[in-house]
Amino acid sequence: MRRRLEQGRELDALVHRLYPDGALIDEKLSLPDALRDTASHLVRSPQHPLFEATFSQQGVVVRADVFRSGENGYQLTEVKSSTRVKPYHLLDCAVQNWVISAAGYPIEKTFLAHIDTRFLYRGDGDYSGLLRRVDVSERIAELIPEVPGLVTACLETLSRPEEPDIATGPHCTRPFSCPFKGHCGPSTTEYPTSLLPGGGHIIKELAEQGIQDIRDIPDGRLQKPLHRRVRQATISGQAYIGQEIRQTLLELPCPRYYLDFESIQFSIPRWSETRPYQQLPFQWSCHIEGTPGEIRHEEFLEESGKPPMRLCVEALIDTLGNEGPIFCYSRYERTVMYQLAARFPDLAPGLNALAERLFDLLPLIKAHYYHPEMKGSYSVKAVLPTVAPELSYDELAEVHDGVGAQLAYEQLIDPDTEAQRRRALSNQLREYCRLDTLAMVRIVQFFEKA
Repeated sequence: MRRRLEQGRELDALVHRLYPDGALIDEKLSLPDALRDTASHLVRSPQHPLFEATFSQQGVVVRADVFRSGENGYQLTEVKSSTRVKPYHLLDCAVQNWVISAAGYPIEKTFLAHIDTRFLYRGDGDYSGLLRRVDVSERIAELIPEVPGLVTACLETLSRPEEPDIATGPHCTRPFSCPFKGHCGPSTTEYPTSLLPGGGHIIKELAEQGIQDIRDIPDGRLQKPLHRRVRQATISGQAYIGQEIRQTLLELPCPRYYLDFESIQFSIPRWSETRPYQQLPFQWSCHIEGTPGEIRHEEFLEESGKPPMRLCVEALIDTLGNEGPIFCYSRYERTVMYQLAARFPDLAPGLNALAERLFDLLPLIKAHYYHPEMKGSYSVKAVLPTVAPELSYDELAEVHDGVGAQLAYEQLIDPDTEAQRRRALSNQLREYCRLDTLAMVRIVQFFEKA
């Protein structure tokens, strides 16, 4: 969520630059002052764009991203950092349209501007073409009449002395995860059926039958082997370990490499010849097992703020040599390598060769292991405590997940960040990425001895 908010602020600032003749309603103003300044601007300069134009009707307040006059009314543009128009965007636009029109400003066109991933940044601060402006006027026309009823229902809910009693379900996570999900959800069981990986309709069917706990699921009720394995391990309280996992790992020779990338996605590209939301690696960690049991560590982190991708690739090719399996966890590393090969054709042979040596631990573990304390998750952070409890991501400072790594890297390369802060961020990034690959080492060692 924090990362999304940062991207939203960056996009707002860019939109303001794209409309240099626009004016801004200060978000710090009180509501009466914001309404007054909006009305004043629309009288004085209706042809100039107004950012955060503020309107209120029947207790509903909206702030329009871009608002200006048109030929037969006003034009509303809602700006989103997403890459396409989504259903909830349309409802958002419908609500804004209804409020603004009811406030006395008839809207002739409603647009939704979203980021176009086809945009290629050429540098020099030229972002013309980054946003694709879509006319959604017709698509929201059938939604606008529904808004008064929604407003009435919402106001009625807010006026109640007690919170509504509504069962949890898919609506709690779409389009975003509700922060009150834990408050509303059942808290009577440690192992709810929602922990079944990819449960989908099975979870719903079990709930309809009054089954909330995995341990209460009748024998034979679950069809998927994975679900049956989760149920059995949860009931027994013991981990399930298939023999295939040990046999497979013991067949993989040394030297072995344990690799993890960290990359950043900019909604607004910063480096020339990059596109919005491209995965751009800036860091990697690699634990190397030259001979059985002898482990050393190599790493890369580009801190200058210059495009890190090519330097990242060159250092990686030099480190990983020409033979030996490269352990990773998920298909992410393979995807990054293929994308880098497309970006740097002269380095493609080396990168493609590395990609062919990748060994993904995730499918192997998912097929042959489950511990009740994983709580339905097969992430490294869920598996690691069950096989190497002495290692923990909880001991890390600010950087303890991928989003934290991206936020830290943005600060690291910001020229306004003080030197002491940069050193701290660099150390935290290195420690986090190092733990990711050390975790794979310990996971492999555990299963080889299991």
